[in-house]
Amino acid sequence: MSQTSEGTPETYELSFGGQLRMMMAAFWASSVRNRVLVLTVALLAVIFATTYAAYRLNEWNGPFYDALERRDMPEFMRQLVVFAVIAFSLTLLNVVQTWLNQITAMRMREGLARDLADVWLKPGRALKLGSAGAIADNPDQRLHEDTRILAENTTALAIGLVNSTILLASFIGVLWSISSDFALPIAGKLIYIPGYMVWATILYAVLGSVLSNIVGGRLARLNADRYAREADLRAALVRTNENLKPITLARGEPNELVRVQGAIGGVLEMLRKLAWALTNLTWVSSGFGWLALVAPIIIASPMYFSGELTFGGLMMAVGAFNQVNQALRWYVANFSVIADWRATLARVTFFRNALLAMDNPAAEGTLISYRENAAEQGLSFAGLAIYGEPEKGEQGHGIKLAEDGCAIAPGDRVMINGDPGPGRHLFFQAVARIWPWGRGEIGLPVADRMIIMPQEGYLPTATLREVMTYPAAAATDAPDLSDAALAAALEEVGLHRLATRLDEVERWDRLLDKDEEAALQVANAVLRKPDWLIMDDVLEGLEPEVRERLIGVLAGLKESTLIYIGRSEEFSKTFSPKVYHLAPLQPDADAETKTNSKTETGKDDAGHA
Repeated sequence: MSQTSEGTPETYELSFGGQLRMMMAAFWASSVRNRVLVLTVALLAVIFATTYAAYRLNEWNGPFYDALERRDMPEFMRQLVVFAVIAFSLTLLNVVQTWLNQITAMRMREGLARDLADVWLKPGRALKLGSAGAIADNPDQRLHEDTRILAENTTALAIGLVNSTILLASFIGVLWSISSDFALPIAGKLIYIPGYMVWATILYAVLGSVLSNIVGGRLARLNADRYAREADLRAALVRTNENLKPITLARGEPNELVRVQGAIGGVLEMLRKLAWALTNLTWVSSGFGWLALVAPIIIASPMYFSGELTFGGLMMAVGAFNQVNQALRWYVANFSVIADWRATLARVTFFRNALLAMDNPAAEGTLISYRENAAEQGLSFAGLAIYGEPEKGEQGHGIKLAEDGCAIAPGDRVMINGDPGPGRHLFFQAVARIWPWGRGEIGLPVADRMIIMPQEGYLPTATLREVMTYPAAAATDAPDLSDAALAAALEEVGLHRLATRLDEVERWDRLLDKDEEAALQVANAVLRKPDWLIMDDVLEGLEPEVRERLIGVLAGLKESTLIYIGRSEEFSKTFSPKVYHLAPLQPDADAETKTNSKTETGKDDAGHA
């Protein structure tokens, strides 16, 4: 799979139009759509009212400055009263618009963050994304920081663009009427240029926009690179903090310091490049900004000195020029924000597109076919082989079930073993439907009565009550999840010391050692009483007395089908299980079959959807 210079696989990239279409579709399906649309209507009403007030303020310039020129005190005082009314109205409208801006940005962020979280944590997707390359790095950055920046910038830019468009439509007519019959004397002749101030203003704004685009063209890419480096730094800090104990015991602080300092250096290098790019852009934006102070007077001066404009008319022309120029220069003034917006839009949409692509990985290799068996059929395998690293097209790396066509009936005790290594874990993942690459068929019983127990379980930061019943709801009034049942389960697995801490919220993965974590996983199975319990070598590496105790607990699950993937003498002695064997794939024997089966990738996709 080819990649871009930023490490993003090209297959996950979208054109700018594709990015917009994806986010519009996500917005339209979002729960916040109606609230955002209501806020948008309110914002439009406020923007129109603000534009009208600004138009009246510009008209006020004429009589006010004419009264000054005539030294007409009564008219001067009357115009101050008019100004007070207009200024109060504009202030009120600006306050309301600011509040609406903030609430709209908040709702936009809510929609973006919730949508991306829903897409990310759809069963199976996040784990599959881990094999997709750089696009899977630091999803927390995209869910947290990128969605915040994208929501805030989208709101600010959209409102600014609408406001500028309305200003342009309102005030360009003022400039045209002021200079509609202007004639410029050249070589003794009068050259008529209808709406000459309009054309001069447009030329001024276009020149600034073109220069900004030339000077600041690298900003979008630099911003994207900066966010990636910021995410790398945060990931390095979090990983170090999460592993302080083993790092300290290994005296590994100097090594981690090198990694953290390297991540800091990456961020600083990107900030240095951004500083130079923004500095160069400031030459254009600031220069044109200062020039705008005198540009309208210079442009309108021929009309004023020829007597076609009064002083009040000149001030009206200056005000209208500034409004039109502000509207036309919206792109110049917001170039760095637009670059930032495009960078975060690309990062969010590429990530979202990659997640959606995990539902359809047929291009990566041949897929195992999954089907749901009836309750009495149990678990079955037919012609099963699991491939490792399918994106690299490697045919020899993988594992297969030596006994073809085997079936496991409800109530059986089974051990599936093979040589230690990644192959056994691949088989476990294939049965768990999170590694779909291979060939053959797996028939599975109903999933809601099955527990898939990995070698290293997950302990959420929650109450011990929730951890013990994860992911089932912790309903304390249910007979099998009462405090007494929870305490009995802890006693059974040797964790009675925790019985008084059921409602404490802790980082249990830090407080418990490996043996205790394994015991807590078994306690979870005791409480949930599954019909099927599939274990991935969970007894490996435990203390002998802990293994003996947990085997005794598992023996108490009389109604559960127990399948142990791995090798355990204790499990074998206690249960006398049926034994099936795993064998490595042979490149020469399996290559032709795998190549031929690639044409069948469109078959049943239930295992990875």
